[in-house]
Amino acid sequence: MKVPQHIAIILDGNGRWAKSKGMPRNYGHAQGSKNVERICEEAWRMGIKYLTVYAFSTENWNRPENEVAALMTLLRNYMKTCLKTAAKNDMKIRVIGDIDPLDDDIKGRIRELEEATVNNGGLNFTIALNYGSRDELTRAAKKMAQDCADGKLKPDEIDEAVFESYLDTHGIPDPDLMIRTSGEQRLSNYLLWQLAYSEFYFTDVPWPDFTKEELVKAIEEYNHRHRRFGGVEEA
Repeated sequence: MKVPQHIAIILDGNGRWAKSKGMPRNYGHAQGSKNVERICEEAWRMGIKYLTVYAFSTENWNRPENEVAALMTLLRNYMKTCLKTAAKNDMKIRVIGDIDPLDDDIKGRIRELEEATVNNGGLNFTIALNYGSRDELTRAAKKMAQDCADGKLKPDEIDEAVFESYLDTHGIPDPDLMIRTSGEQRLSNYLLWQLAYSEFYFTDVPWPDFTKEELVKAIEEYNHRHRRFGGVEEA
């Protein structure tokens, strides 16, 4: 079985999973957070080099205030756990998205996590936090425009490689496979540039129930795909 170099996952279904158990939504988010740690370990054992997860979107601020507050508390706790998990498994952590609106203590923990793991040689684990792809593309365009105005960049020098260098994900290879759990079949403003030629896999399994076996199913399906990148498959 050929293992993808980079898998991106939209972690969906935490709240619905909790409801099915007769538990509050926050319980589902907590269980989903624990499952991220398990899948990170399994992914690295399988030979996956890059894993990117969608943790909190720019649109998630529109959720009820008490739920957002609970998610921020969960995030604080997860950052502590993630630091321990990274040390244990030699993971390199990177956070993408606009972290400016987050509380100072959360931003501090993000910087601590990135700095503490920058030289690790295991799984490259990327967390999309307060991330929206349209926001990312807009921020990239503004930076390029400013660099052009400052004489650092000429408009005719802009190509795909230059544009990529302004993205949050610069230096990270595009995902080979994108997985979305819990039956939803849309991108939800996630990595619109980076997923241009990725294979998509959708499963009805909610994220807290997504196991190593489910990950293997996704990779097996990926192995049945023929990636031509706009070309013609040779006989």
